[in-house]
Amino acid sequence: MARVVVTGGAGFLGSHLVEELLARSHAVVAVDDLFRGKQKHLNDCKGSPDFHFLKGDCADLAVLRKAAELIDGVDVIYHLAAVNGTRWFHERADMVIDVNVNTTIAALALAEENTCRLVFASSPEALGVVDEQPMGVSMDSRFEDAALHQRHSYGASKYIGEVLIQHAVRTKDMDCRIVRPFNAYGGRCPSNEYGQVISIFMDAAVTGRPIKVHGDGSQTRSFTWVGDVTEAFLLAGLTDTSIEDDSRLAGAVWNIGWPEETSIAELAEMVMEISGNEVGIEHNKGYPGDSDRRCPDISTAEQQLGWRPWTDLREGLLKTWQAIDMRING
Repeated sequence: MARVVVTGGAGFLGSHLVEELLARSHAVVAVDDLFRGKQKHLNDCKGSPDFHFLKGDCADLAVLRKAAELIDGVDVIYHLAAVNGTRWFHERADMVIDVNVNTTIAALALAEENTCRLVFASSPEALGVVDEQPMGVSMDSRFEDAALHQRHSYGASKYIGEVLIQHAVRTKDMDCRIVRPFNAYGGRCPSNEYGQVISIFMDAAVTGRPIKVHGDGSQTRSFTWVGDVTEAFLLAGLTDTSIEDDSRLAGAVWNIGWPEETSIAELAEMVMEISGNEVGIEHNKGYPGDSDRRCPDISTAEQQLGWRPWTDLREGLLKTWQAIDMRING
């Protein structure tokens, strides 16, 4: 049994990860300030004697130390605490950078104190503007002029996080790993204007409002079911050495995503079809700096972790629709 701290543990990804860790008999502390996370996401965990919830700022090392004390030390830290959501990137770039960088510094400090493994939730946004697809795990990061827009506040903060992780691996011999999820989705994903695209589209469909598409909708994404992403995080934290050649995984980077592209226009049509509500589609200007394409090369995750996604987009959308419909209409 591993002793695990999950920062951002009441969030969309974090809560699913906490549930699966408990299901596999690990002791878990979920730490969250509930800015975006919700305690109700962890309702099914409350009866477990191996579960603890700690409300607090994940950038505060004292809070993280208290989390470790609750389980008498820590073997693995999953650092998922961050501010996500495209609207936040533009409206509160300062907050996005502050939270994302300083929580990572604190998580690394806790890992160093406890000589434990750390898994950092990064993002394909850490690579900035990428022309070559599919996106590999080793590519140059390129960001547009900050005077044009602040979208890259998130991606740049994740890039800095990766720099901090690799620095710790190189100079302190720490066992840190990096996971880059590609557009994870599921029923708990925020569906307000600060949320992610699938939940926003489904929220519109279930409440009878038009689905709003940015631009012409030709931009593509790799959409990945939350259960598949959760399994990747589990493997990233609980696999000691590469299954390919038994090599160390410190400093490893894994792209985690469905290795096919879907346009936003296609997604809108699929959501409308699955919902059964002909709410219509409206096109608007959207946000500046939006990526044209995004698709992962997952070969490193396949080779080192034995991970592949198994849930195609239609199946995942059906599961998400059922969860959102139940949440809104009971």
